[in-house]
Amino acid sequence: MARRAQAADRTGWSRWLPGLRTLRGYQWAWLRHDIVAGLVLTTMLVPVGIAYAVASGLPGIYGLYATIVPLLAYALFGPSRILVLGPDSSLAAVILAVVLPLSGGDPLRAVALAGAMAVVSGLVCILAGVARLGFVTELLSKPIRYGYMNGIALTVLISQLPKLFGFSIESDGPLRNLWAIATAVMDGKTNAAAFMVGAGTLAVILLLKSHKRVPGILIAVVGATIVVGTLDLAAGAGVSVLGSLPQGLPGFAIPWITTADIVPVLIGGCAVAIVSFADTSVLSRVYAARTRTYVDPNQEMVGLGAANLAAGFFQGFPISSSSSRTPVAEAAGARTQLTGVIGALAVALLLVVAPDLLRNLPTSALAAVVIASAIGLIEITDLRRIYRIQRWEFWLSIACTVGVAVLGAIEGIVLAIVIAVIEFLWDGWRPYSAVLGRAEGVRGYHDIKRYPDARLIPGLVLFRWDAPLFFANAELFNDRALDAVAASPTPVRWLAVAAEPVTSVDVTSADMLAELVETLDASGIELRFAEMKDPVKDKLKRFGLFAQLGENAFFPTIGAAVSSYLLTHAVDWVDWEDGGRSSGEPGVERPIS
Repeated sequence: MARRAQAADRTGWSRWLPGLRTLRGYQWAWLRHDIVAGLVLTTMLVPVGIAYAVASGLPGIYGLYATIVPLLAYALFGPSRILVLGPDSSLAAVILAVVLPLSGGDPLRAVALAGAMAVVSGLVCILAGVARLGFVTELLSKPIRYGYMNGIALTVLISQLPKLFGFSIESDGPLRNLWAIATAVMDGKTNAAAFMVGAGTLAVILLLKSHKRVPGILIAVVGATIVVGTLDLAAGAGVSVLGSLPQGLPGFAIPWITTADIVPVLIGGCAVAIVSFADTSVLSRVYAARTRTYVDPNQEMVGLGAANLAAGFFQGFPISSSSSRTPVAEAAGARTQLTGVIGALAVALLLVVAPDLLRNLPTSALAAVVIASAIGLIEITDLRRIYRIQRWEFWLSIACTVGVAVLGAIEGIVLAIVIAVIEFLWDGWRPYSAVLGRAEGVRGYHDIKRYPDARLIPGLVLFRWDAPLFFANAELFNDRALDAVAASPTPVRWLAVAAEPVTSVDVTSADMLAELVETLDASGIELRFAEMKDPVKDKLKRFGLFAQLGENAFFPTIGAAVSSYLLTHAVDWVDWEDGGRSSGEPGVERPIS
């Protein structure tokens, strides 16, 4: 009922601006909750935004720019009432993979590249949402998503280790980075003070993580900042700090890039769109279920796209939903997206009034924030379950993880998509098939491999094919059907295909069926179909195969096909389900379970 009521309200411009609908129905009783939740949320938006910007290869201030305007845009275009968007650890490795090699160490060029990626991601999401392609991320199976995100988490974690130890290395891929980090540590390049501050920050975050209502990140970051400022560790011990932030708000700016940058930016932007929407759609559905509201996945894509466009044109970088900040907003009592608006305005006020507040924030503490988030991305528990129930999918997940770690974030997501396509095609290319028989004590007709004592009807082969028929599996269908005929213990007169699982037929498979009819006719065997869906029959009519076989070749149930065969062929057959009566007698068809 709620879904129908909301759908009826989506007319004209209102459909594309869910924020206006929320505003029209806003209740004053929600205001206090949204304001308090917005202020609480701000305590996470600032340190996390800065940390993820640095992890993405950008100056920290741009993490705040990527927080302010996108939150306002999503409040207008986003369908979820509680989702919080902003810089995210799952995108850091993807952004860094594009920005680092192309920017040449120039921060302004890095910002332009990241902004262009946000624009590409935004456009892709908006176009996909308008085209109602919100289902596309479901094409990535859960094990593949786990594998990709585990690889991203490891990549992000490794990239932050040098900052945690207080030194820098030449980045050259996750595995080489690990070797370079180990070498630097062995050579004594670790800054002890920076490492102690970073490790302490990480420990506090992890220890307080289970306490949902305690702002662990804020406590850890503020504590690290106070320690570094009080002891003057920046000057006295060489601890790297954030420094003063530029005062003022982000302005509109087109992220200009060179023609040589277009291809990697396009690839990176599309990768960001896939990852960010996969994360956002899952999180959005979770909170929609909790709040008992309906969230349109296509509008979610539009909202995410609008937020990324806003980030790209207002000196930000690609963003996604946050699985760490959204629960904070919920726990603080958020009712609507006004919570995000309050958070954005509070961050903006910080930049205008107190830009020097975080000048002593140590870089190693920011690295600890990102590392803690990366650890939270790693999925182990469910992978153990997958290993127990389906090991080949577990190894697919591991392959995706290794692919990201070895090849890199961009190449890793391409590998994940390729594996997903191969997995889909393999399931359709090599589907299960079975010969059916009558098993004693069980209604219906069942796989004789599962029921070895099942009886076969003399002269009739009941063959089930558990997949759509298309170009990749047409020959396999032909081979297995003829193998079933050849394996029959009695001369075959009918080959009846139990076609309920066949949801589609293409031209290649239709031509194969026509050839199969000729092959069977030459041996005096007739081809029949049972339980075929009407849309599939319609395709066979367009292909001319329905007319070739004749309407009498199609039966509504397997039981109807069996009864027709027994009425037209004299066979020695007694059906257990009929209490010993011959199923060849008229009127003895039994319902199929």
